[in-house]
Amino acid sequence: MNSPVAIPNIGPESNLTRYLQEIRRFPMLTADEELTLSRRLRDNDDTKAAHRLITSHLRLVAKIAMSYRGYGLPLNELISEGNIGMMQAVRRFDPERGFRLATYAMWWIRAAMQEYILHSWSLVKMGTTAAQKKLFFNLRRLKGQMQAFEEGDLKPEQVSKIAQTLDVPEQDVISMNQRLSSSDHSLNAPLRMDGEGEWQDWLVDEQESQEDILAESEELNGRKALLSEAMQTLNERERHIITERRLNEETSTLEELSHHYNVSRERIRQIEARAMEKLQKAMAEAVERRRKDQGLED
Repeated sequence: MNSPVAIPNIGPESNLTRYLQEIRRFPMLTADEELTLSRRLRDNDDTKAAHRLITSHLRLVAKIAMSYRGYGLPLNELISEGNIGMMQAVRRFDPERGFRLATYAMWWIRAAMQEYILHSWSLVKMGTTAAQKKLFFNLRRLKGQMQAFEEGDLKPEQVSKIAQTLDVPEQDVISMNQRLSSSDHSLNAPLRMDGEGEWQDWLVDEQESQEDILAESEELNGRKALLSEAMQTLNERERHIITERRLNEETSTLEELSHHYNVSRERIRQIEARAMEKLQKAMAEAVERRRKDQGLED
């Protein structure tokens, strides 16, 4: 884009209410409108088309920013970073690939916000390994699944489960929880001190948006496609065992499969474990290929 695209100015945190009201005025785009505008931007560097594409997704940025509120950083700054990610996504989006802009843009929005969060939290103090970053961005989600937000320090069994799920030391879980536990807040938090209005009133439409519906559907289809592609890396016996043990509604036991193949239960377990390792590797490679194809290289 030759000239910058003007979007509403979010300003200081005290102006968030006005900003959230303002971005709700921008209409959602139909799939055909999005395709036409994306082509105009790609072929003619049309800044008006870019403006419509960006502003129609500002609510998506704000909604994603809400999911990162628990890190105690100003929401207006998170939204500003997310808006930058949104603009980068619009600039790189290829409308001919067959998926909606929201699906593609979420990668860029989240990446921009996470980069800001990591920088602001000074990971020098936390460590910078992939495992610690994974813990940083997944601890709150796992605590939410355990309904452990209001319990202060995690219980030993909760620490153990989280450490096992994320493959990190239990002490890392305890340490990270102490850093983050005071920052978890409800989406029902009031907008102003007088208690009138809630954050979610401005970030969630009465009906699920077309971007959310399509994004969820495409994400599910994408996962299925990745799994199907990865399954082709297994031999026939490995595919059958994984299907029977992991994918069918009524799974088979090790005993049943050991009789089927006339081998020990331990041998079936070993084959299953090896097949899962192959699957995980193949899926990770497939994800990386798709990220590169979509211009999302690090």
